[in-house]
Amino acid sequence: MSQLSARFTRRRALTGSAVGLVVFGLLLWWVLPLGDETPSGRITFSTGARTGVYELYGDLLESALARDVPGLDVTLASSEGSWMNVERVATGKADFTIAAADAVAKYQSDRLPGADRLRGCARLYDDYMQLVVPKTSDVRSVADLRGKKVAVGGAGSGVRLIADRLLSAAGLDIDQDIEPRNIGIDAMPRALQSGEIDAFFWSGGLPTDHVRDLSEEFPIRLVELGSLVEKLHQQGGASRYYRAAVMPADAYPAAQQGEPVTTLAVANLLVTTDRTDPRLTEAMTRTVIDSRDRIGAEVHAAQLVDLRTAVYTDPLALHEGARRYYRSVKP
Repeated sequence: MSQLSARFTRRRALTGSAVGLVVFGLLLWWVLPLGDETPSGRITFSTGARTGVYELYGDLLESALARDVPGLDVTLASSEGSWMNVERVATGKADFTIAAADAVAKYQSDRLPGADRLRGCARLYDDYMQLVVPKTSDVRSVADLRGKKVAVGGAGSGVRLIADRLLSAAGLDIDQDIEPRNIGIDAMPRALQSGEIDAFFWSGGLPTDHVRDLSEEFPIRLVELGSLVEKLHQQGGASRYYRAAVMPADAYPAAQQGEPVTTLAVANLLVTTDRTDPRLTEAMTRTVIDSRDRIGAEVHAAQLVDLRTAVYTDPLALHEGARRYYRSVKP
């Protein structure tokens, strides 16, 4: 073989090898996408009052994340509710949380620290406002609470925010016209049974276990709130996130005796900030949506998480990582 032919043969062999390596590399990239590692590290998820719906949701979500994102170490931090949750995430004390849209909007409108960094991952489910009284109570409307001892939630709760607005819509001042009790849902039922309070406000998914359990061992009644929705909207600001709603007759069968109750509802959001890694937010959003049925088996309201509406996180802009997830599952 001539030297020219030998050089030509070697060149073809080298070229063929190079092409083979490129093709192999492309196949490897397709099968195992480089730079797309599963998120890892530590995060804090701020939940809610002990034994409340937010806390239970957080417990179940932690288990789902352990399965879907095994490299992630999740710390759950209980709180008084939405207002405290928003403040924690906005100021970097927590990475993710659940909070009602009205609490988020108020935090933004008050221009509190970190408000401009808040971002949404998903619209989850609606909280329903519930005013619970003994069945024999003379309270038939919010206005009838004048002079009564009323549990209005903790100082950092979303319940407190809505209760304050509802009382105002009914012409009452929370600090002057009632005797407010700053206790959470874990203490409300016992306090009502013992006569320590005359009524309690609660905002949560339907049904709330504490209210259901109370209704089955103590005669209670749910007071209608729907007639105040228009006056709430007239207050402006964050009140625009309340909508008229109906608690179906089977929400609390023992208390409602087959009758629906008009009330108001507000959306819950999965909240983070623009500081959070998009890969982590994408993984979190995917787990929340994919775990809907498993979580919903224990938190009934979670069954209402819907891929078609989860993207609407008003008043928060959608986090880039969450946006990537919704684009990836768009039909």
